Amino acid sequence: MDLVDEEILSILTANARTPISEIARRVNLSAAPVARRVERLERSGTIRGYVAVVDQGRANQLEAFTEIRLTGATDTSELRDIVKDIPEVQQFFTIAGDPDALVRIVVSDVDHLQRVVNAMRRTGKVTGTKTLIVMNSWDRRSQDMVDP
Repeated sequence: MDLVDEEILSILTANARTPISEIARRVNLSAAPVARRVERLERSGTIRGYVAVVDQGRANQLEAFTEIRLTGATDTSELRDIVKDIPEVQQFFTIAGDPDALVRIVVSDVDHLQRVVNAMRRTGKVTGTKTLIVMNSWDRRSQDMVDP
């Protein structure tokens, strides 16, 4: 990966819908080599996918982060098995220190959130949780402050 690849990633991170022709203009290359670079970044897994950034408040959804503490016998690599069948779980991050992981959840309301947290607790591998509800957020990609 070189400086041009890094600039292409920066442009796509800010707006994944930026046309190849615009990226080419901004990195001073023609469209064909830029398209090849993007394809190579996708094949290598550097670009894992493209997503829409959803304003959860406008979509009438509640976003929360739940700290997860696992039993001593549970390896953090098993967390995927704990959450894979819970569609409200959008992401998880294993982290150093206490807690063991942080789970990002999107639900319709607080009751729905409680059901999701209870589902994780019922696995028998979660010994404790602490849930934080998002009040507003800022996203580098959109540069906007979002109030749910």
